[in-house]
Amino acid sequence: MNNSIDIQQRCPAGSFPYTIRSGDTLYELARRNGTTVQAIMAINPGINPNNLRVGQIICIPGAVPPQPVPCPNGFYYTIRSGDTLYSIGQRYGVSVQELMAANPGINPNNLRIGQTICIPRAVSPQPVPCPNGFYYTIRQGDTLYSIGQRYGVSVQSLLAANPGIDPNNLRIGQLICVPRIM
Repeated sequence: MNNSIDIQQRCPAGSFPYTIRSGDTLYELARRNGTTVQAIMAINPGINPNNLRVGQIICIPGAVPPQPVPCPNGFYYTIRSGDTLYSIGQRYGVSVQELMAANPGINPNNLRIGQTICIPRAVSPQPVPCPNGFYYTIRQGDTLYSIGQRYGVSVQSLLAANPGIDPNNLRIGQLICVPRIM
């Protein structure tokens, strides 16, 4: 078996090396990489499409291996089984439209396990002044009730200290004021 450096040097310009994994087929690789079975076979002379071996390195036509889109104001997320843009958006407090805008060319109906996407951070307004309390950053699973329980303040006090906050739409990373009980 050739090592990756050798094969990378032998893959024609406009293609990249790929290591066969369990379950891979040329049809699936072609579909996933926007090419055809015939194009894969053409740049891999002698490949047997009926006998792909796990660990075998082949060349895939395409300019470069798929790279994650730049994500300057957010963070990268790797698609897992069962993920949809809607479920990801719900988890991180961004809309499907924001996810689509941050990931040009993404096919929302064909997310692939292992695919890397950008989760944009919603540009949050400046936090409200918090002179008699402290700032708290919303984490996954937080509710105003659970935050209130943790810090000994009522939901009403949290709402009063954070005018305009939507208690049914807390966003991960959102900054709120937790007032101190006097």
